[in-house]
Amino acid sequence: MTVITYSNARKNFRQLIDNVNDNAEAITITTNDRNAVLLSEADYNSIMETLYLQQSPANAKHLAQSIADLERGNSVKVDVESYD
Repeated sequence: MTVITYSNARKNFRQLIDNVNDNAEAITITTNDRNAVLLSEADYNSIMETLYLQQSPANAKHLAQSIADLERGNSVKVDVESYD
């Protein structure tokens, strides 16, 4: 993760926005007393969706089981274009 001071972030803000969007990279912006993280809207939405799905214990269990199945090679390839 890239770390940049608030002053440098202000000077290069447009470039930072391009970087987080083009490289899926989060950037930590530091100040004397508090820090912040800049990330793309797509990454933010992905994190929020994951948090939402993990709120339900049943969803969390199902997602964990699905990931474990995939890692064991226990999956089925499906052509989504064949569904109408």
